[in-house]
Amino acid sequence: MASTIQMDGSLLLFMDRGTVAIWRDGSLKEVIPEVPAERTSRFNDVIADPRGRVFCGTMSTPERKGRLYRVDPDGSCNLLLEEVGCSNGMAFDSDCKSFYHTDSFAHEIYVFDYDIETGEIQKQKLFARFAEADGMPDGLTMDADGGLWAALWGGSGIVRLHSNGEVDRRIGLPTPKTSSLTFAGQDYRDLYVTTAGGNTRNEDGELAGALFRIRNQAHGVPQFCSNVRPARNHESD
Repeated sequence: MASTIQMDGSLLLFMDRGTVAIWRDGSLKEVIPEVPAERTSRFNDVIADPRGRVFCGTMSTPERKGRLYRVDPDGSCNLLLEEVGCSNGMAFDSDCKSFYHTDSFAHEIYVFDYDIETGEIQKQKLFARFAEADGMPDGLTMDADGGLWAALWGGSGIVRLHSNGEVDRRIGLPTPKTSSLTFAGQDYRDLYVTTAGGNTRNEDGELAGALFRIRNQAHGVPQFCSNVRPARNHESD
C-alpha cells in the first residue's frame, strides 16, 4: 500500500484491486472502489503533482505486467503506461517539465516530457540503467539542485544521479533492501531512507527494516499534496 497527503491533511491510500480511499479521523471513504483490470494486483509507488493529481503504478502479475495510472482531482483514473515490469519510484524536476519513472525489474529509470496543464507524459527516454550488481532502482526523490536520488533494492545503499543520468554520489547502508527515500526536517536537509527485510534479519542483517536518517548530504524540497475527490468514472481496461 502507498499513500499521499491530501491538501486537507487526510491520507489518500492506494491499495490492492486498484482501490483508492481517503483515510481521515479514523474512517475510510472509497474514492475508487476498484479498477477491474487490477483485481489481482496492487498499487506500488505513488506521487502527487502541483495540481493535486496522483501518478500511481501497479505490480506485475502472472497474467500481465504492471501499469502506470494517473488519478485526477475529480477521481477519474487514466491509464498512461502498460508493460511495466515493476512500476516504482517517481519524481518531478524543479520546474515540473520533466517526469521520472522507474521500472525496477528492467533496472531502468526513464524521463518524460511533462505537461502540467494536462497531466500528460510524452517522449519517454532512458535516463539511467543499473547493472545487476548495483541492485534495482526503487524509490526516487529530487533535491533542490536538480540531483535525482534513488534507493537501490538489493544494492545496500542510495545514489545521487546527475542531470545526465550518471551517478555522482553513493551512500552505503548496512542492509541490502533499500526501498525509498525523501527529504524532511525544518530545512529539508534530513534525508530519510526506508529499508525492508525486518522479517529476514538472519539474511539481511540486524538493521534490516530500519529507518535511517542521513544529514546534510543535500538540500531537499517538499513533496506536493494530492487533492482527489470521489470518482465519477475510471478506466476499466
